[in-house]
Amino acid sequence: MSKMSTKVSRVRSSEQAQAPVHSDRFQRCLNAAVRYLSYRPRGEAELRERLTQRGFTGELQDAVINKLSKQGLVNDAAFAQFWKDNRESFRPRSQWLTGLELRQKGVANEIIDRVVDTINDEANAYRVALSKARHLSGADYPSFRRKLGGYLYRRGFSPNIIKSTLKQIWQDREDTAKTISQPDSQ
Repeated sequence: MSKMSTKVSRVRSSEQAQAPVHSDRFQRCLNAAVRYLSYRPRGEAELRERLTQRGFTGELQDAVINKLSKQGLVNDAAFAQFWKDNRESFRPRSQWLTGLELRQKGVANEIIDRVVDTINDEANAYRVALSKARHLSGADYPSFRRKLGGYLYRRGFSPNIIKSTLKQIWQDREDTAKTISQPDSQ
């Protein structure tokens, strides 16, 4: 074997070692990432954590995440928007708590700030309180305030928003009771 062919084979071997895109390990990492993403969108940090748990190295993770990012499957801004929309639709929370959840998922602060600024805490608190108040129909005001206030507090709403929401829900409830108890005058 000539010196030239030995040099070329070494170059090819090092290229193959440096290009994990062609390796079996890369394919397994990619498959694991795609399978994990198939359940719901994920942020980059969340995906990295999962791949680390599965035993894949940082270089391999970088290559896979780079490929998935180019395909639009890993995008922290889109993930943060998905998370916010999902929370608002199914389990509304405050700006603060939604931001905290996104920070725990490893999303950058700039992205979090941009996404949570669109959350309307007053509207979310009212929606949450309205659905919970139905279960407190027979409660007196102190019990109503304690239970519903605690519920809103656990969803991250500020004391001022909780106070105004409780007042509004109780007033709506009183108005409804008056309307029902008054006979129709025709």
